[in-house]
Amino acid sequence: MKKFYLTLGLAVAASAAVNTAAFADEAASLDLAKKSGCLACHSVEKKVVGPAWKDVSAKYKGDAGAKDRLVAKIKAGGKGNWTEVTGGVPMPPYSPRVADADIASLVDFVLSIAK
Repeated sequence: MKKFYLTLGLAVAASAAVNTAAFADEAASLDLAKKSGCLACHSVEKKVVGPAWKDVSAKYKGDAGAKDRLVAKIKAGGKGNWTEVTGGVPMPPYSPRVADADIASLVDFVLSIAK
């Protein structure tokens, strides 16, 4: 019986560690988004000027080429993919103002929202 409780305790501790790491990653991603200017027009849960990131994530869930296309779109800016949400307001280019590695990291975060 001791072994059962020890195993259960370890499982709970491991789960808590994973959840804490996920929260830290999310907090770091949101901090990067804030520093990069993304949160002026986006939020995770609701439309601001641009679409909510949960909606972007859901739209591209399972799309193997989505990351590359989204990175390119963020670097160059543009309009047309979310006209029904934005009313035609374009997204400005974020390259070279935001480092390519940071853009890729932010896209990874956005795509991870839809699980």
